[in-house]
Amino acid sequence: MPRPRRQTGFAQVTPNLGEHLDREDLLAALRAPDARVENTTLSGLELAEVSADGTGFSNVAFRGCTFEWVDLSGCTFSDVLFSGCRFVRCEMGRSWLNHVDFHSCSAPGLSFAKGRFTGVSFEDCQLSYVDLSEATVDRLAASETNLMEATLHQTRLRHVSLDRCDLTRATFFRTSLEGIDLSSCEIAGIRVSSDLRELRGAIIDEGQAAELIGLLGVRIKEDE
Repeated sequence: MPRPRRQTGFAQVTPNLGEHLDREDLLAALRAPDARVENTTLSGLELAEVSADGTGFSNVAFRGCTFEWVDLSGCTFSDVLFSGCRFVRCEMGRSWLNHVDFHSCSAPGLSFAKGRFTGVSFEDCQLSYVDLSEATVDRLAASETNLMEATLHQTRLRHVSLDRCDLTRATFFRTSLEGIDLSSCEIAGIRVSSDLRELRGAIIDEGQAAELIGLLGVRIKEDE
């Protein structure tokens, strides 16, 4: 069987974008209210215990950076690439991500709660326990990404593509999966309402259907 085509992403970052900002300049920008960080690559950056103040990022590439206890809540990201980055106990809640790509990033527990996605991709990422509660998502593409025990409570999803993602024990309370193709994903232990209303209109394969029957308390009798 041919391998599905890899996601191309949404971010339109200038090719071969140079490094025009150092760590101290970035820290100064993060501290200033409504500052902007534009047209630069940041490589191997390490930030810890830093809070932004509504910073806007545009045409920026983060490569091999580490963020630890960094609060990026309320920031705006437009045409931004995160490649090979690591997030430890970070926050991006209430942020707007517009044409943003995450490639081979590790961000367990990262919070996007009450945020807004308009063209975001995750490729080969570790996002277990990610929080997308009450977020508004329009155009999300995730491939080969670990979303185990992710929380999507009252999340609005439109134009979502999930390819070979692990959704084991993910929570989708009051989040409609209508029209979303889950057939290539792992959905064991998925958490939905007792009437399974979140799954109405979702696309699954036969094996997944047999597994979801268990949520109704029904067992399939095996041939003797």
